[in-house]
Amino acid sequence: MKAKPELSFWQIWNMCFGFLGIQFGFALQTADVSRIFQTLGASLEQIPVLWIAAPITGLIVQPIVGHLSDRTWTRLGRRRPYFLIGAVLASLSLLWMPNASELWIAAALLWLMDASINVSMEPFRAFVGDQLPVRQRPLGYSMQSFFIGIGAVVASAMPWLLARFGFSNIAPDGGIPDTVKYSFYAGGAVLLGAVLWTVLSTREYAPEQLRAFDPVPVDEQDPRGAGGTRSGIAWALAGVAGAVLIGHYHLQQELYLLAGGLLVYGVSLLWLARTRSRGMLAQVLGDVRAMPDAMRRLAWVQLFSWFALFAMWIYATAAVTQVHFGSSDPRSAAYNDGANWVGVLFAAYNGFAALAALVIPLMVRRWGLRASHLINLWLGGAGLLSFLLIRDPHWLLLSMLGVGFAWASILSLPYAMLSDSVPSAKMGVYMGIFNFFIVIPQLVAASVLGQLLKLFFHGQPMWALALGGASLLVAGLCTLRVRIAL
Repeated sequence: MKAKPELSFWQIWNMCFGFLGIQFGFALQTADVSRIFQTLGASLEQIPVLWIAAPITGLIVQPIVGHLSDRTWTRLGRRRPYFLIGAVLASLSLLWMPNASELWIAAALLWLMDASINVSMEPFRAFVGDQLPVRQRPLGYSMQSFFIGIGAVVASAMPWLLARFGFSNIAPDGGIPDTVKYSFYAGGAVLLGAVLWTVLSTREYAPEQLRAFDPVPVDEQDPRGAGGTRSGIAWALAGVAGAVLIGHYHLQQELYLLAGGLLVYGVSLLWLARTRSRGMLAQVLGDVRAMPDAMRRLAWVQLFSWFALFAMWIYATAAVTQVHFGSSDPRSAAYNDGANWVGVLFAAYNGFAALAALVIPLMVRRWGLRASHLINLWLGGAGLLSFLLIRDPHWLLLSMLGVGFAWASILSLPYAMLSDSVPSAKMGVYMGIFNFFIVIPQLVAASVLGQLLKLFFHGQPMWALALGGASLLVAGLCTLRVRIAL
């Protein structure tokens, strides 16, 4: 058989179902971790710094897991062992997180939780590429978006729902509200159960079968490539210059993280240009330098898209509680009512994303991948910018409609544009490298948003959402640069 057979609807359903649990845990993280940090005493300026651990973890974990899963074959298959290991660790983190008694413990648990979710989530993207023929991949990624939306709707709204059922929504001294605690307990159970469903109900093609199916040859050239020394020197000098400027102008210390990242990347390229190693680090760095042209162009789309999302996740609670509910005190009833409403808003955009996942395939058939993604990103940009104008918190649900379409599109169409240009033997590592462009903008947001708000917007968190909206508009324009097969 020279082509992968098409899978039935229910086979695709089963292989994507685990994403419901992964997103359940991820949505609790994005909607409620800032609330936990503030409840445990973190200031608004500290929150981006506390979130830095999460994207750094993804930057390290995703390409490693992708590289290893490309080379794994066990009784459970190629990707499924990583689904299971990550789900067990993430579930334990979710159970522990709301019982953290100190801010540093909560920050450490965020690191563990994010690392574990990454271990499960990264191979799921490659799983679709492994299992589905090219024609069905947009459907597979849209199905993942559907489950992401459904899982996140319930998870984001859980504190609000539990408050309606009589659970305490006020944080006791030194503790977390019961509404948040029981939401995280439910999240641990749902995450593990959904991933187990996919692990037990699917099978994988053996490596030799994938090689027979794959029309894209693996590039076996020297991973060091050409021009590595010049590139390495340039990146390293950029990092050093950045650090000097940060120190000279007494900018926020978080910015040293970006300068350090540039320096480390430059030094890594210099090492790659001179080493004789063919180990994992050399191969991953070589794959970064040899990434397909489609990935390079999509990188800019992803960078601006995920900067916007991270701005929303970090600052939505602070912005809405301050502007729409009139309180910045985490122990006040007004603040906690506002924080619960942010959970409802996050549930709303994920619910709209689940509906958008049904509409987006129709948009693609009508307008193509590029135009559809541009439209959806601009809808999201308009949604975030509308926070500046809306004062009735209930009308923010309309803003979330645009954000939901953008979210569903971000989770599906870039992967559909990319997957048919990547060889199956390197599907995992390239999906991990592609996730660099999810992680890097999160690091940028965590490092610079606080400084930008302080310098230009008098520390008002609402303007972080406006910057996110503008970033989505730019991401839409970058989509026009992506060359794809029609």
